[in-house]
Amino acid sequence: MTEPLLALPGERNLATAPVSNDRSAASTEGRKSRRRKTAHLKNVPQSRDVREQMKAKCAEVASRLDKQRPLTKDEMEEVARRLLAEMGQPESFVGWTMVMLASEFWRDQVAAVPPSRRLFLLPHCLKHAEGCPADYDQFGLDCKTCGACSIADFRSQAEDMGYKVLVAEGSPIVLKIIVSGYVDAICGVACLNVLEKAIDKILLAGIPCMAVPLLSSDCRNTAVDEDWVDEMIQVQHEQPAEKTRSYVHLMRAASRMFEPDELSRLAPRIRSQQPLKNGSLAGLDPIAATEALAYDFLAQGGKHSRPFITLAAYDALQGGRGTAADGEQAVREIPDAVRRAAMSIETFHKASLVHDDIQDDDAYRYGAATMHRRHGVPTAINVGDYLIGLGYRLVSREAGALGAAKSNAIVDSLAAAHLRLSEGQGAELLWRDSLEKQLKPIDALKIYALKTSPAFEAALTSGVRLALDSDEEAAALADPIRQFCRNLGVAFQILNDLQDWLGDAHNKLDAAGDILGGRPTVLWALALESLEPALREELRSLVETTDKQSPLSPAQRITRVRQLYEHASVFDKAHRLVDKHQERAEAVADSLENEELRRLLYFLIDTVLERPEESPEPPLQQLGATK
Repeated sequence: MTEPLLALPGERNLATAPVSNDRSAASTEGRKSRRRKTAHLKNVPQSRDVREQMKAKCAEVASRLDKQRPLTKDEMEEVARRLLAEMGQPESFVGWTMVMLASEFWRDQVAAVPPSRRLFLLPHCLKHAEGCPADYDQFGLDCKTCGACSIADFRSQAEDMGYKVLVAEGSPIVLKIIVSGYVDAICGVACLNVLEKAIDKILLAGIPCMAVPLLSSDCRNTAVDEDWVDEMIQVQHEQPAEKTRSYVHLMRAASRMFEPDELSRLAPRIRSQQPLKNGSLAGLDPIAATEALAYDFLAQGGKHSRPFITLAAYDALQGGRGTAADGEQAVREIPDAVRRAAMSIETFHKASLVHDDIQDDDAYRYGAATMHRRHGVPTAINVGDYLIGLGYRLVSREAGALGAAKSNAIVDSLAAAHLRLSEGQGAELLWRDSLEKQLKPIDALKIYALKTSPAFEAALTSGVRLALDSDEEAAALADPIRQFCRNLGVAFQILNDLQDWLGDAHNKLDAAGDILGGRPTVLWALALESLEPALREELRSLVETTDKQSPLSPAQRITRVRQLYEHASVFDKAHRLVDKHQERAEAVADSLENEELRRLLYFLIDTVLERPEESPEPPLQQLGATK
């Protein structure tokens, strides 16, 4: 007789017991969301019979999962590993099994969405590379129905049922489409590498999603179980027995506040009702120019994560209706005074971006030229100042609706965040402009806590204060929120610094920009702390020497810095710091009694702390080379 597997809370084994995914019933001990290698977990069963057996088992297990809330990636992996163990299948099938489990978990929720509100996502690699007549546009492959490949067959079938079809890869564009409100569910075909990246952002948000993995991650000569794709497309529209909680409606509400019409409704313009045309001020009254530039920037880009946090915290302490079955209606009922307070967080954030871009002389923001590059530094400074004033006005004018105590508390929270952010930015600027580039890791982390954490704290604190009438209840949450945001913000900033070595197509476009810009980072501090004296001096000279003085090109200098960082194990040490601060944030979440607020904090941890799978690049050549 097979030994029972390690059970989740209240569970005996997969074959006989209901499968629990109640995260509130257990601590976060054993969470696997730390950085690790996962390539060995992405094999696809090559036998069709084995795939069929495993798919059936996934459907059986999924039928016994609690459908009221989405599984985390870690919970899904735990169930997948136990399923594989019971079936005697290797660990290498974990990734494939997780996709099958997620698809079966969400099958009923996808069925609840009519095909006209579903997105069908197809990968480029199913097309024939030679002779394909299709061109690429901003949304992916503009596929022609020529019949030359399976893309055309699947596309025709899906479009006949009313699906919207997109031939592209990656979660950012898909999440943007979902948040924009065009579709409510996703059916997709992709390799396991792409599907793994989608799990964090799409599934954790509670977006109904089904997928059929490609049989290979090789971008050439790939294939798929075509009858499985047909079956997925043909999922019939019917209402599920129970509805899974989702943050989608709150995410959409946060995003829609910054669409031009809603932005003007919630924050009526004073000077002019005319928006900019293609970013140009031509024909606009000079007095209205600052307002027009500020509103135009507010409506541009960004994930609107901070106003989402405010709305979600408010909803959590009001009973969590915004994530429940009637979430769309509940979100519509959120008062405008709450929406304006959430909007104010974004105006402060956008102001800090305008000023930060000036101070760092960054060239790009949201994939376009920065404000000061387009309109000059003086105008950009003024626009940032205007956004700060707008943020305070959005809250102060709601004193009648919110009550003086709430309005004052929120303004005070925003002011405290503003001051701390300025202190952190000031410390960074003073360090950048000094001749002495010595920096200890603890000092870098203090700067991070001041620069990044206040925005998270202001967003959460505002949502909590808006929801609670009792000063005592709000005060009891103040310290846990502060500790949570400090650790979340520090971990986020370290990951952002690691991302800087990869480049960032969604924001600043220069790789290793922190080194070239002379900004203090924990990576730099860890390197100074770990390198032997000669190499430490070399590292400092690489940054302190100007381009004209250095015999090396900027690219060569960056390469050499990377070599020194690798030698000092900087990237691994930074990831361990992320782990430490994530664990502290999780401990705070575990301590909260309110289940909805606790779930929101877990969601923020899982989505904000998205990390590279491995070190930024493969190991470099021997340290001695400089080219």
